[in-house]
Amino acid sequence: MKIPVLSISAVLLMCGAALAQQSRQDTIYFEDFNKSTLDRNKWNVEVTGHTVNDEQQAYIDSTATIYMIDGKAIGATHGALVLKPVFKPGHTSKEGKKYDFVSGRINTRDKMMFTYGTFSARMKIAGGEGLWPAFWALGKGKWPDCGEIDIMETVGDSTWTSNALHGPGYFGNTPLVYRNTFPKGTDVTQWHVYTVDWRENSLTFKVDGKVTYIVTRAMVEKYGKWSFDNPKFLILNYAIGGGYPAGVNKIKEPYYGLSQSSVDKIKAGKANVYVDWVLVTK
Repeated sequence: MKIPVLSISAVLLMCGAALAQQSRQDTIYFEDFNKSTLDRNKWNVEVTGHTVNDEQQAYIDSTATIYMIDGKAIGATHGALVLKPVFKPGHTSKEGKKYDFVSGRINTRDKMMFTYGTFSARMKIAGGEGLWPAFWALGKGKWPDCGEIDIMETVGDSTWTSNALHGPGYFGNTPLVYRNTFPKGTDVTQWHVYTVDWRENSLTFKVDGKVTYIVTRAMVEKYGKWSFDNPKFLILNYAIGGGYPAGVNKIKEPYYGLSQSSVDKIKAGKANVYVDWVLVTK
């Protein structure tokens, strides 16, 4: 009998990462953020152009908002990526728009593109009304026709995260969305593994290996074209305020969708998102 070779993901399982064992050939992309700076061969850093969803932040390319740490002290396997919102009143984008917050957003567009597979990230996320980090995948081309897979979103209520799909006929306030509530004693501020298994005719979302939501091609095609058979790139970003948070928390002041307590948390430097690793397998 052939004994399988343990992959990076199986090693991480032994370290408590709660991933299923994989053979080495199954791993097609792995990032453990174990360098001193972001690997620009794997990741692009986005800078704000047109701001969407009435979000209150500008994305900038800066070590103030995107940086690496030795994450072992906070429970990461080795290094960890930090996405950090910063209160910076009067920041002006190249388009001349002013913002009071800056933050970070990175993607793998044209560097690593994927069609089907299992996509996972281990993350530790700050709670706070209007704090809106996400781990997601997007196709190239016109949105929403290109297809969007929201693997993990949270708008600050630490008791739940959401999964969603966006495409032609099912975008914005999409009907293809599910809110996953954590078990008692657990919340978004702890380490969790967020996953989607993307196959030819279905997408299965998971948290810590437990299935939270399954969407089939037939479910999608009740609303519009199946937009999940094209290459997609990964995105990690940290938005502040905006339409989705406001739709949940109904906050308009001091910022749209963002509470004063969350502003105070950002000012205190206590609103960080940590990413231990990102893994893609066949």
